[in-house]
Amino acid sequence: MNARYIGLIAKKEFLGLSSEKTIIFAVLLQVFIAMFSSFLMVGLTAMYDPEALEGYSTVAYGVGYAGADSALIDEFEKRDDLVLHRMDLSAALRALRDRKVAAVVYVPDTPPDAEGPVAITLYLIQNDLQSSVINVKVKEVLQGYERELREVRADRMVSFPVGLNFPGTGDAESFYEFVYGLLLPLLVLLPAVISAALIIDLITEEYQRQTLDTLLSTPVTFNEMIFGKIAACWAIVPVQAGAWILLLEANGIAVGNPVPILLHVSAAGLFLILLGAATALHYRERTSAQFVFSTGLVVVFLLVMAIPYNPLNLVVRLAVETADPVHWPILLLVSGATVLLALAVAAYGRRVGEVSPATAR
Repeated sequence: MNARYIGLIAKKEFLGLSSEKTIIFAVLLQVFIAMFSSFLMVGLTAMYDPEALEGYSTVAYGVGYAGADSALIDEFEKRDDLVLHRMDLSAALRALRDRKVAAVVYVPDTPPDAEGPVAITLYLIQNDLQSSVINVKVKEVLQGYERELREVRADRMVSFPVGLNFPGTGDAESFYEFVYGLLLPLLVLLPAVISAALIIDLITEEYQRQTLDTLLSTPVTFNEMIFGKIAACWAIVPVQAGAWILLLEANGIAVGNPVPILLHVSAAGLFLILLGAATALHYRERTSAQFVFSTGLVVVFLLVMAIPYNPLNLVVRLAVETADPVHWPILLLVSGATVLLALAVAAYGRRVGEVSPATAR
């Protein structure tokens, strides 16, 4: 393939992006997300951090306690908003049914240093707004009890969670958790998904507008045309992601390791773009290609999210400067897989290019 011809196709497509509805709507969507990030934070924070609901309640709630004595009782006594009532489990459940208590906690007779887990059961009224508030309050009590159990069983721990030190406290901490944990990875990874959808439009429109014959009458080969379009879509990814990082920096949100973040986003973006190109070459019709690609993307996303060092995880950890050096081997692994996929797309493109455009449609 001639790099000069690829560059010419990429330049042509890049200059014509302003007329592409996909990229325009996608940029507007990102702007919408960024503009309403403070509004979204209220609802989305309540989804991943229900403790945000706790501040809306100042009532003291009764909690029925059944089962064995434990350090959990001391944790409840530290709270002014929860009143503990010792009773049998059957009586406690009747009181919950009659709404004389807001929740019931049952603690089994399991020693803190036992081999098995301490299985505490929490009973709440189903589909009740008050239960959501109680759930958060009791969760804090249980977390305090969990810390005590961890101290008792510290000699058994073989792995520890990664701590992410967000700036601020209280509401400020929730804001930064939202920014680093959700908004930042969403903004920097969304361009990769957008470009993957865009490459499908750029390839399938050559078939639907019947312009492929004209384009291939020039010295440009079929594969040079395909990879020129891929190059144009790929160039958008680091540009958009870098712009969002600069805008966050301008608004006082410090983003650590911007270069590694852009490298990871660019590698993931090129991989998705190549997948989109392969899908477009196979179906050659926009609606079918977009549907199959979107469905496949959801499956790939779910599989990738099951991996500890997934792109979202890496972006967050790099941004708050808690990432291990292992992210470099991961980048090399993704880059290697991308190179293999590029070779496969090139081979498939040569095979498709051997077919006349009239037959290929």
